[in-house]
Amino acid sequence: MEIFMTMSLLTLFFGFFCLCKLLLQRRDQSCYMLAYECYKAKEDMKLNCDSSAKIVMRNKNLGLEELRFLLKTIVSSGIGEETSCPRNIIEGRNPTRADELCEMDGIIFDTLDKLFARPTSISPSQIDILVVNVSMFSPAPSLTSRIINRYKMREDIKTFNLSGMGCSASLIAIDVVQNLFKSYKNANAIVVSTESIAPNWYCGKEKSMMLTNCLFRSGGCSMLFTNNKGLKHQAMLKLRHLVRTHIGSSDEAYDCCIQAEDESGYQGFRLTKHLTKAAALAFTMNLQVLVPKVLPLREILRYLAVSRLKSAKSQKPKADEGVGLNLKTGIEHFCIHPGGRAIIDGIGKSLGLSDYDVEPSRMALHRFGNTSAAGFWYALGYMEAKQRLKKGNRILMSGFGAGFKCNNIVWEVLKDLGDANVWKDCIESYPPKTLVNPFMEKYGWLNDEYLSFLRLDFSQLFAELQLFC
Repeated sequence: MEIFMTMSLLTLFFGFFCLCKLLLQRRDQSCYMLAYECYKAKEDMKLNCDSSAKIVMRNKNLGLEELRFLLKTIVSSGIGEETSCPRNIIEGRNPTRADELCEMDGIIFDTLDKLFARPTSISPSQIDILVVNVSMFSPAPSLTSRIINRYKMREDIKTFNLSGMGCSASLIAIDVVQNLFKSYKNANAIVVSTESIAPNWYCGKEKSMMLTNCLFRSGGCSMLFTNNKGLKHQAMLKLRHLVRTHIGSSDEAYDCCIQAEDESGYQGFRLTKHLTKAAALAFTMNLQVLVPKVLPLREILRYLAVSRLKSAKSQKPKADEGVGLNLKTGIEHFCIHPGGRAIIDGIGKSLGLSDYDVEPSRMALHRFGNTSAAGFWYALGYMEAKQRLKKGNRILMSGFGAGFKCNNIVWEVLKDLGDANVWKDCIESYPPKTLVNPFMEKYGWLNDEYLSFLRLDFSQLFAELQLFC
């Protein structure tokens, strides 16, 4: 009997010890966002309707068919008149190494200068971890080295350069930080997310590669994180869940979004018809892991009951029914990556979201374009500028990336937020009364049937038209 009691007590004590250890480990693994700063380009980098047309007409490889395709794509892209791109593209110059580095320095140093100037009590010398993600540019010395040299950071700082990760790379960078926080106590981390546009403008005429020129624009964001409990009172957000899904083992998914050369040798980024299929599969697989972590049990049971009932009646789910789960029972705000109108509308429909829910992503796309991995933070900034984010709210960030991957992250808002940030000078005018792009009004004549019988030098024709405007 005494042996039995002793064994029982030992088992109970061991169980209690394991529980305490688990709780302490989770407590030490907190990841808080202290601040973030998005990039706003200078006025001379603006890419409005007229400057976009000049760039398009400059391409001698484009015929009437390609111009009509571009017109249709730009009009339906969801991008407005205030987006920006590198100066070498606007000026029509082939990019030099200086242009490439100037673009990165302008975005990275601008956002970091503003971040370190914030009243967060964190200086460059206090940064323990630095992660930079730029998918299509990897110089030597690295971008992290340029940052360390500029801000004279410590010799023992841990640095990571992520490339080729695509539009959801900033969520991957945050995952890197979160995992490093498990090994380093009271650490501070910087994540810098941007994309290189200057050397990656496509000059060919393959339609699947021309799409990126219509969507991608200059942008970037620098973020400050910590796992120091003493700084929790300064934090904006706390990371709750992060789920990464990678389906690159499928050739179809791997090839649907890939950097390549066309038949004429022009390099660009090819988006194939299999992209939507790969995105849907990866998104579904990701939600299967994430949903049980964020939704209340009653919603999951309701969904299972409804699904079983439909299965018993041999009813196949309709294409427009979406996932069938009410994510709003566990999430208050949705930050869909503003990669394009079709992406925002597709995810919004599949999740059963309202126009109010997807408004931040649509407005970020309209004002700043697809800024790749930085896009999430422009949408988050919109929510904050509109004073939507209240203490206790949860935010779901959803994005896709080449490879092919889907990453979702859930944040908890730790205090009421209302900084107008990068939206300060225009938030009062958003959402605009209309999102109609002026391209059709100005260049709809490209669709006139009589042009099909003519051979025209469109670059010369455009220059002549400009003289009369």
